[in-house]
Amino acid sequence: MEKLYKEILEKVGENPKREGLIKTPRRASVAMEFLTQGYTMDINNVVNSAIFSTQKKDMVIVKNIEFYSLCEHHMLPFYGTCSVGYIPNGKIIGLSKIPRIVDVFARRLQIQERLTEEIAIEIKKILGADSVIVKMEARHLCMMMRGVQKQNSTTITTSICGNMENEDVDKFLKMIQ
Repeated sequence: MEKLYKEILEKVGENPKREGLIKTPRRASVAMEFLTQGYTMDINNVVNSAIFSTQKKDMVIVKNIEFYSLCEHHMLPFYGTCSVGYIPNGKIIGLSKIPRIVDVFARRLQIQERLTEEIAIEIKKILGADSVIVKMEARHLCMMMRGVQKQNSTTITTSICGNMENEDVDKFLKMIQ
């Protein structure tokens, strides 16, 4: 990947031997590996047996989870917050595991719509939850730095897996505000 970043520098008209750029191909390569580490993460290792029995039937919510991802269309960042709610069906998950699951899917080339759905599906699968709801709110640099260049636009996506009642959806949306 270093070689490719060096070629990119040359293609944009830069001199990769210039003092400030000598280590850039290596740094960019390491950064890209970090930003896309979701491809190599094993969800079972992330969850790591942090699933516990419960009689609880009330919704569990983790809100305002920061996330960072790369748009698969332009490979530019998009970032924001994710809120996850689920109704247990005999099992709950360690709270820190939910943000880790978000990161597994966010650290891939993504579109926000699919990212939202993948998180909901995975949490439902892991827990066998009655229902899961995920709301993501993000700013996309591909819309801010290029193209339409709209600095204040925000994209909101939701995904519901299972049979969540309207009252539960309303409760979730009120609680994450």
